[in-house]
This record gives sequence, C-alpha cells and structure tokens, in this order.
Amino acid sequence: MKRRSKTTFAQIHISIPVRLKEDFDDTLGYTESRSKAICNLIETSLNGDGQSVRFASTRTLMVALTARDDIDVTLKALLLHILTK
Repeated sequence: MKRRSKTTFAQIHISIPVRLKEDFDDTLGYTESRSKAICNLIETSLNGDGQSVRFASTRTLMVALTARDDIDVTLKALLLHILTK
C-alpha cells in the first residue's frame, strides 16, 4: 500500500493595511476560507499563468467588474445593487 504524502502547512504572520484586509474579506463568500484564497493567489502569482479568475469567487468577479471603465452603466448599477444585499 502506497503512503500518501501529507501536505503540511506553515503559519505566517504578515502586516497589511486594515482597509486592504477588510476589502479582501468583503470579496469572500460566507463559506470561503481566507487562507485558501490567499494560497490560491500566491500559487497563481508564482505560476504566472494568469488563472486567478478561475479561483475568484463570484463576488470577487462582480467587484472587479464594477471597477472597470468599459462596463455598461446598467450592468454596473445591477452589480452594485446585488453587492449591497
């Protein structure tokens, strides 16, 4: 029987602006893990594959769309309405 390798985790402590943490937390859904989201962002950055959209939650994508200049005003209003619920 082949042994499965166990993934071990390291706790790290970083300092970031409070507002950045709050904004990041706002992009996460109720059941999403901050640690997992940060791991996915780090892996994407290291791989340089540009697949961060694949890991993004729907809420994160909606927030990103509202920040774009090329989004229709109606769509932006709809997204903001949904995000404020």
